[in-house]
Amino acid sequence: MRIFTIFLFLLNLLPLSVFGQYMLLEDALNLDNGCIQLTPDTPYSRGIAYNKTKLDLSKYFEIEFDIYLGNKEEGADGITFVMHNDHRGFRAMGTWGECMGYGRWLREYATGNFISPSIAIEFDTYHNYNQNDPECDHVAYLENGSNYHTKYWNNNKMDFDLEDNKLHDFRFRWNPEKQDITVSLDGNIVYQGKRNLIKDVFEGNTEVIWGFTASTGRASNQQFFCLKRITHYRVPPKSIKNVKPVLPNLQIKPTDGLTHNKAGTHDQSAETVQLTEIPMGNKR
Repeated sequence: MRIFTIFLFLLNLLPLSVFGQYMLLEDALNLDNGCIQLTPDTPYSRGIAYNKTKLDLSKYFEIEFDIYLGNKEEGADGITFVMHNDHRGFRAMGTWGECMGYGRWLREYATGNFISPSIAIEFDTYHNYNQNDPECDHVAYLENGSNYHTKYWNNNKMDFDLEDNKLHDFRFRWNPEKQDITVSLDGNIVYQGKRNLIKDVFEGNTEVIWGFTASTGRASNQQFFCLKRITHYRVPPKSIKNVKPVLPNLQIKPTDGLTHNKAGTHDQSAETVQLTEIPMGNKR
């Protein structure tokens, strides 16, 4: 009985030991509440944080975070959640400023620092012409170190604001059987897509490095993230909400003084995402 009790105790500690350690680059640092600050509210800052345990793309998983993008509407530049197999490994990084520590200045020229092969979800808080951004905060799917995109999600609001001094609930879900990516923000599905990540992006590799990148330019904001939960599944779940995870959920204490966006209190996993499309090369 005593051995069984010790086993359960160690099992509950496993998520903390496996998923609580990060490789921090440049300006990234650990906060007292268990979150990781990617950039301070300082111009020309860049921070990268990679979890030291790789993700296995042959398995079903869902990761949930709180993300914070600042309190100044005129701030910049945003963060990305990235999965990659770059040859630099845990030292991989992209360009600062509008590239958010992930990508490069121009999509036509694959030069300079950028992370590839990779996919990323960007939470962009600044309008940049080179990246074909809309004139509002938005979420977009990226690949192979390019921040240029033709579709985005902004909740159909041209005044959509992520720099509202609130925590935002971000979830990334991967289904390898159907090759489905589902991304939600504050209870809304902001991206859904099918992609053979193992074959078409990661060149046959099933294990990838994952984490966050962020940067600022002339404008800035404090930006950080908090890992709340990572759940693996042995078999395809019929309903993710009703499947018991292989590992217990990892919870951290709430961030002091901040509230959540109230839209993040419900689950809309059955809804269809609506993306706004920008014409290729549009320069607003």
